[in-house]
Amino acid sequence: MNDKIRIGALISGTGTNLQVILDACDKGAVAGEVVFIGSDNPDARGLDRGSRYGIPTFVVDYGAIIQKYRRTPDAVPIPADFNLDEIRAKQTLFADPADFRKVNFFLKIRAVAESRLLAKMDAYPFDLLVCAGFMRTLTPYFIDRVNPRTDGPRIMNIHPALLPAFPGTDGYGDTFRYGCKVAGCTIHFIDYGEDTGPIIAQRAFSIAQADTLESVREKGLALEWELYPQCINLFAQGRLKTVKVTYEGAGGKKVQRTIVKVLPQEE
Repeated sequence: MNDKIRIGALISGTGTNLQVILDACDKGAVAGEVVFIGSDNPDARGLDRGSRYGIPTFVVDYGAIIQKYRRTPDAVPIPADFNLDEIRAKQTLFADPADFRKVNFFLKIRAVAESRLLAKMDAYPFDLLVCAGFMRTLTPYFIDRVNPRTDGPRIMNIHPALLPAFPGTDGYGDTFRYGCKVAGCTIHFIDYGEDTGPIIAQRAFSIAQADTLESVREKGLALEWELYPQCINLFAQGRLKTVKVTYEGAGGKKVQRTIVKVLPQEE
């Protein structure tokens, strides 16, 4: 009986975190196997890692889709199952957007790219999707089709900062430039916002007086390479559970959050 989970991976660049996951699967540190590697970037060097392991790879060129849509929108049909009002209401990437045309364009063109990504992924059934340096924000259109159950998230991401501080693409840089004395990385499930999903695990390290941005990144990557496989293996073991909790905030206001609990390992 195969008790390994099937892992799909999305990358945009060199795929160093992907390599760590591949190694962990090979060594048995993760009870899983990578069944596909997808990218938004045809030049992503990490795709070669899949080829070396005999893992199927594919590309959905987001940049080319965006350029074509800008030139000739009618030549890039929006998916038939895309509902702009529904997606815009769910997303929290843009808070109270003033320019609805810009937001609508973003959500429409992302749905085009994401529908093609989903079509490619459909050939390879998977249990968990890991973003290993995938530099595209996912919208509710994609997330809802990967997560059919709201209580069973299965898109995992690694972020180079101690969320909720410093979301976005340059977590280590933002942390360093702010003058923080502590930095770190976060593993979380993806939700409808930018790096706002429930946190699975975090690791922190001190920023020394002599540290540079490069040395901060090196320290952070070392922790990422330890933490990401551990969290994937917790998922494989069925030990990650999301629960809704309600807190009383300032002024007695009720605040509801979704958090991740790590269940004890069965004997």
